[in-house]
Amino acid sequence: MGRYDSLKLGNQLCFPLYASAREIVNLYHPHLRELDLTYTQYIAMMVLWERGEISAREVGKLLFLDSGTLTPVLKSLEKKGYITRSRSKEDERVLLVAPTDAGMALRERALEIPEKIGCAVRLTEEEAGTLYTLLYKILAALPEDE
Repeated sequence: MGRYDSLKLGNQLCFPLYASAREIVNLYHPHLRELDLTYTQYIAMMVLWERGEISAREVGKLLFLDSGTLTPVLKSLEKKGYITRSRSKEDERVLLVAPTDAGMALRERALEIPEKIGCAVRLTEEEAGTLYTLLYKILAALPEDE
Protein backbone atom coordinates (compact mmCIF):
# COMPACT_ATOMS: atom_id res chain seq x y z
CA MET A 1 0.00 0.00 0.00
CA GLY A 2 1.42 3.35 -1.04
CA ARG A 3 2.02 6.22 1.33
CA TYR A 4 -0.95 8.25 0.02
CA ASP A 5 -3.42 5.40 -0.54
CA SER A 6 -5.38 6.42 2.55
CA LEU A 7 -6.08 9.75 0.83
CA LYS A 8 -7.64 8.21 -2.29
CA LEU A 9 -11.34 8.96 -2.58
CA GLY A 10 -12.07 5.32 -3.41
CA ASN A 11 -10.57 4.24 -0.09
CA GLN A 12 -12.78 6.50 2.03
CA LEU A 13 -15.81 5.16 3.89
CA CYS A 14 -16.97 8.72 4.49
CA PHE A 15 -17.39 9.52 0.80
CA PRO A 16 -19.99 6.90 -0.19
CA LEU A 17 -21.84 7.66 3.07
CA TYR A 18 -21.86 11.37 2.27
CA ALA A 19 -22.74 10.96 -1.42
CA SER A 20 -25.47 8.39 -0.70
CA ALA A 21 -27.01 10.56 2.00
CA ARG A 22 -27.06 13.59 -0.32
CA GLU A 23 -28.58 11.65 -3.19
CA ILE A 24 -31.22 10.02 -0.99
CA VAL A 25 -32.20 13.36 0.54
CA ASN A 26 -32.50 14.71 -3.02
CA LEU A 27 -34.99 11.91 -3.77
CA TYR A 28 -37.22 13.34 -1.03
CA HIS A 29 -37.38 16.86 -2.47
CA PRO A 30 -40.21 16.40 -5.01
CA HIS A 31 -42.37 14.61 -2.42
CA LEU A 32 -41.64 17.12 0.31
CA ARG A 33 -42.23 20.08 -2.01
CA GLU A 34 -45.87 18.95 -2.19
CA LEU A 35 -46.01 19.24 1.61
CA ASP A 36 -44.10 22.55 1.68
CA LEU A 37 -41.40 20.95 3.86
CA THR A 38 -37.64 20.76 3.71
CA TYR A 39 -36.01 17.45 4.58
CA THR A 40 -34.98 18.75 8.01
CA GLN A 41 -38.53 19.98 8.68
CA TYR A 42 -39.83 16.56 7.60
CA ILE A 43 -37.62 14.61 10.01
CA ALA A 44 -38.52 17.04 12.80
CA MET A 45 -42.20 16.40 12.07
CA MET A 46 -41.54 12.64 12.09
CA VAL A 47 -40.26 12.97 15.67
CA LEU A 48 -43.32 14.99 16.68
CA TRP A 49 -45.77 12.61 14.98
CA GLU A 50 -44.21 9.79 16.98
CA ARG A 51 -43.62 11.53 20.32
CA GLY A 52 -46.21 14.31 20.53
CA GLU A 53 -45.08 17.10 22.86
CA ILE A 54 -41.34 16.90 23.47
CA SER A 55 -38.55 19.28 24.43
CA ALA A 56 -36.71 21.00 21.60
CA ARG A 57 -33.49 19.71 23.11
CA GLU A 58 -34.73 16.11 22.82
CA VAL A 59 -35.75 16.71 19.19
CA GLY A 60 -32.24 17.95 18.48
CA LYS A 61 -30.69 14.95 20.21
CA LEU A 62 -32.84 12.47 18.28
CA LEU A 63 -32.02 14.17 14.97
CA PHE A 64 -28.33 14.82 15.72
CA LEU A 65 -28.93 18.57 15.20
CA ASP A 66 -27.51 21.42 17.25
CA SER A 67 -29.77 24.22 18.45
CA GLY A 68 -28.37 26.63 15.85
CA THR A 69 -29.65 24.34 13.10
CA LEU A 70 -32.85 23.20 14.81
CA THR A 71 -34.17 26.59 16.01
CA PRO A 72 -34.83 28.03 12.52
CA VAL A 73 -36.46 24.74 11.48
CA LEU A 74 -38.84 24.85 14.44
CA LYS A 75 -39.59 28.55 13.92
CA SER A 76 -40.44 27.85 10.28
CA LEU A 77 -42.71 24.93 11.21
CA GLU A 78 -44.44 27.14 13.77
CA LYS A 79 -44.94 29.89 11.19
CA LYS A 80 -46.54 27.31 8.84
CA GLY A 81 -48.92 26.33 11.65
CA TYR A 82 -47.61 22.76 12.01
CA ILE A 83 -46.20 23.05 15.54
CA THR A 84 -46.42 25.12 18.70
CA ARG A 85 -43.44 26.15 20.82
CA SER A 86 -43.94 26.99 24.48
CA ARG A 87 -41.98 27.15 27.72
CA SER A 88 -42.41 24.37 30.25
CA LYS A 89 -44.44 25.40 33.29
CA GLU A 90 -42.12 23.30 35.49
CA ASP A 91 -38.87 24.73 34.09
CA GLU A 92 -38.99 27.88 31.97
CA ARG A 93 -35.59 27.03 30.47
CA VAL A 94 -37.16 24.06 28.68
CA LEU A 95 -38.73 24.78 25.30
CA LEU A 96 -41.53 22.35 24.48
CA VAL A 97 -42.56 21.59 20.92
CA ALA A 98 -45.84 19.92 19.92
CA PRO A 99 -47.60 19.22 16.63
CA THR A 100 -50.81 21.14 15.94
CA ASP A 101 -53.89 19.56 14.38
CA ALA A 102 -52.63 20.82 11.00
CA GLY A 103 -49.24 19.26 11.72
CA MET A 104 -50.87 15.93 12.57
CA ALA A 105 -52.99 16.10 9.40
CA LEU A 106 -49.77 16.48 7.42
CA ARG A 107 -48.78 13.00 8.60
CA GLU A 108 -51.53 11.47 6.46
CA ARG A 109 -50.22 13.26 3.38
CA ALA A 110 -46.67 12.06 4.11
CA LEU A 111 -47.63 8.43 4.61
CA GLU A 112 -46.55 7.18 1.17
CA ILE A 113 -43.17 8.94 1.09
CA PRO A 114 -41.08 6.23 2.85
CA GLU A 115 -42.33 3.55 0.46
CA LYS A 116 -41.58 5.70 -2.60
CA ILE A 117 -38.04 6.36 -1.38
CA GLY A 118 -37.55 2.70 -0.44
CA CYS A 119 -38.53 1.61 -3.95
CA ALA A 120 -36.09 4.10 -5.48
CA VAL A 121 -33.17 2.86 -3.38
CA ARG A 122 -33.69 -0.77 -4.49
CA LEU A 123 -32.28 -2.65 -1.52
CA THR A 124 -33.74 -5.93 -0.36
CA GLU A 125 -35.40 -5.90 3.04
CA GLU A 126 -32.40 -7.78 4.44
CA GLU A 127 -29.90 -5.35 2.88
CA ALA A 128 -31.86 -2.37 4.19
CA GLY A 129 -31.93 -3.92 7.68
CA THR A 130 -28.18 -4.56 7.62
CA LEU A 131 -27.45 -1.02 6.43
CA TYR A 132 -29.76 0.44 9.08
CA THR A 133 -28.01 -1.57 11.81
CA LEU A 134 -24.55 -0.57 10.63
CA LEU A 135 -25.38 3.13 10.30
CA TYR A 136 -26.86 3.27 13.79
CA LYS A 137 -23.81 1.41 15.09
CA ILE A 138 -21.64 4.18 13.61
CA LEU A 139 -23.86 6.89 15.11
CA ALA A 140 -23.76 5.25 18.55
CA ALA A 141 -19.96 5.12 18.46
CA LEU A 142 -19.49 8.80 17.65
CA PRO A 143 -18.81 11.23 20.49
CA GLU A 144 -21.77 13.39 21.51
CA ASP A 145 -21.54 17.16 21.11
CA GLU A 146 -22.34 18.96 24.32
